[in-house]
Amino acid sequence: MSVSGTARRPFGGLTDLVVLKQVRGLLGVIRHDYSRCEPPDIPDDELVSAVAAPYTSVDDAFEGLRHLEALLVARGDRRSVFLTVYSRMTRQIRAGIGRGDFENPAWMRAYTVAFANYYRRAFLAFEAGDLDSVPGPWRIAFGTAYRGDALVIQDAFLGINAHINYDLALTLRDVGIDPDRPSKYADHCAVNEILARLVDTQQSTLAAMYAPGIEDIDTTLGRLDERLSLLGLTEGREHAWRVAVVLSATRWSPLWPVTHWMLRTTATGWAAFLRGPGADSELLERLERFEREGMDVTDSIEALRTRLDSVD
Repeated sequence: MSVSGTARRPFGGLTDLVVLKQVRGLLGVIRHDYSRCEPPDIPDDELVSAVAAPYTSVDDAFEGLRHLEALLVARGDRRSVFLTVYSRMTRQIRAGIGRGDFENPAWMRAYTVAFANYYRRAFLAFEAGDLDSVPGPWRIAFGTAYRGDALVIQDAFLGINAHINYDLALTLRDVGIDPDRPSKYADHCAVNEILARLVDTQQSTLAAMYAPGIEDIDTTLGRLDERLSLLGLTEGREHAWRVAVVLSATRWSPLWPVTHWMLRTTATGWAAFLRGPGADSELLERLERFEREGMDVTDSIEALRTRLDSVD
């Protein structure tokens, strides 16, 4: 099972997808119960310390993300699941910058650091209990993972949704897309291939984990994968760029609050949609039952980390 076909398909259906996301987003925000998305009763001082200082370089961001991941893994905290993908994406971008793969290395450094700091700030606010400073999609992602009562695959994609469908457009606004917009767009798109490889590996690894207890695992996870793959990847990254283009093309200041509201609402609604049972309640119940009864989640997450480390 793979998501690469969805992740790499042309942008022809993007407009319809964005409209669908906006509609589902609005419905999701209206319906979602945030009472279960609560932070720890007592902040973990070591976790707070790990994300207290801003990242100042790509090396700093990578080391900080990997350190935080290790701390979460040691605690059995499933907020580490998203970091299994994100820290390795940051590592591969760092390697690409070092090899000269990008046309605008200085811009890619600023882009990578700013992107990581959006995640860092959201994590810090949630861990510290400052919920007013936690964007809606991150509150659902962190709250769900901290409770540990969703699927591993949901924990991963809730983080991907928040970071791509919300944080990325803000990052592009911060670092700017001009001058040399075409070459910066090419660098932005080059990250799609990195993310697609990592998510393909994640999905195939999870399929192998569930296979002993779920008959016809490709069909079963394939149904869920169709739902998850709509949450971002190439389409979400393209939409973030388009938002940045719109913001760069106008000096009309009221446009930004409206755009920000739409980004937040859409990403939060998609998180609620992913977290809720929806039309796949029977499927999710089967997978959840297997995770509880037939799968060592800690060992499985470690296996996922090992496989992602092997991705070139």
